[in-house]
Amino acid sequence: MALVRWEPFRELDNLQKEMNRLFDSFSPERYGRLTDGVFAPAAEINETDDAVDLKLELPGMKPEDVDVQVAADAVVISGERKSESRTDEDGYVRSEFHYGKFQRTIPLPTRVQNADASAEYKDGILTLHLPKAEEERNKVVKVQLNPASS
Repeated sequence: MALVRWEPFRELDNLQKEMNRLFDSFSPERYGRLTDGVFAPAAEINETDDAVDLKLELPGMKPEDVDVQVAADAVVISGERKSESRTDEDGYVRSEFHYGKFQRTIPLPTRVQNADASAEYKDGILTLHLPKAEEERNKVVKVQLNPASS
């Protein structure tokens, strides 16, 4: 019988890999984005030379159930997706929809003019257009080039 050296750190490393694999199986694409057990809408952000455009998925929500607050460096979206009360003839209903209150804070890649922000809500997609702050738009940095030393 051969002696095998016990290496506890290798076992901990294997345990960590197994736990990571387990948590990776609960991907947001499969189960929806969850934050602290509460649904949070998926977001998409796009930065252009003049503005930051932000889109959020809010299917089935009414505009009056959503609150949008824009600061110079972040956007806070909160709201509530209200459940519909219904009963089935069999006495039970299965639902995979997420209901309840949510709040999501999205940091912006640059400062914006929050007073000039505009929003559009169509087909369950909230689109925010956030013009960049004037000092960010005109920000040009001159870089000094030093000759490479041989």
